[in-house]
Amino acid sequence: MQIIRDYQFVTPEDRGASVAIGNFDGVHLGHQSVIDLARKAAPDAPLGILTFEPHPREYFAPDAPPFRLASAETRAHRLDKLGVDKLYELPFNIALSSLTPEEFARDVIAEGLGLAHVVVGADFCFGKGRKGTAEDLVAFGQEFGFGVTIAPLVQGGDGQVSSTSIRQALSDGRPRDAANMLGHWHRIDGPVIGGEQRGRELGFPTANMSIDDLHQPKYGVYAVLVDVLDGPHQGSYHGAASIGTRPMFGENKANIETYLFEFSGDLYGHTLSVGLVDYLRPELKFDSLDALISQMGADCDQARQILSAL
Repeated sequence: MQIIRDYQFVTPEDRGASVAIGNFDGVHLGHQSVIDLARKAAPDAPLGILTFEPHPREYFAPDAPPFRLASAETRAHRLDKLGVDKLYELPFNIALSSLTPEEFARDVIAEGLGLAHVVVGADFCFGKGRKGTAEDLVAFGQEFGFGVTIAPLVQGGDGQVSSTSIRQALSDGRPRDAANMLGHWHRIDGPVIGGEQRGRELGFPTANMSIDDLHQPKYGVYAVLVDVLDGPHQGSYHGAASIGTRPMFGENKANIETYLFEFSGDLYGHTLSVGLVDYLRPELKFDSLDALISQMGADCDQARQILSAL
């Protein structure tokens, strides 16, 4: 998959794509349906995604709590796995955000990227002040020479599939409900960073990862599926992970600590993808380290049982 970040300097071979437009946070089932429509709309054209970085919500409210389900790198990895040929990841800045709906359609879609066809969700808004609607885009397409498909919103068992609904499921400690909307386990990806090695001292060495820039799931212990994405230990593992601030050890910054079953080795600096399967229990402050160790052993036994049944 090729990533293109400038709509004003596009080579001829990068034009003419059939593209789905949106933020694609989480690449959930609704997003996947939009991508499928873009693929079917022009099967002989390159399949593309037009998205923005940073997310417009981050741009307009930089001090708001983190809300993203996935980083730009994770999003790109998932789109690549779906067979996307061109990822147009445009910098969202004052220049782009100031374009009127007509300017965006003409300057970015038609003249800049030279797109053959675009697919958007029924709730799509674009241009300065989000004043452009999906129906406006259809009219602009007729004027500027690109096709437009409006994708219906995808309904799940509990209503509309959306990044907002997925965030709520994760906040409630319902990772399986989130997975049902995503079409895959919700994953936290990133490099393993140095920790205080308390897990090693307790007999449960963990791989620590930051969750600073992501929506934070409900704090507690999870059964997880772990992919080590690089290095000598590359492969898939079962495990248990704790998300939160580690209340047994004072005030701490929230992170995710993952214990891989039947694993021995150094993961520092390597990249992990941790998939949340089931929420086991909330964070607790125990009366003693022995009580904590005993509970960690019980957590791992429960996680093993859950994961062996998948």
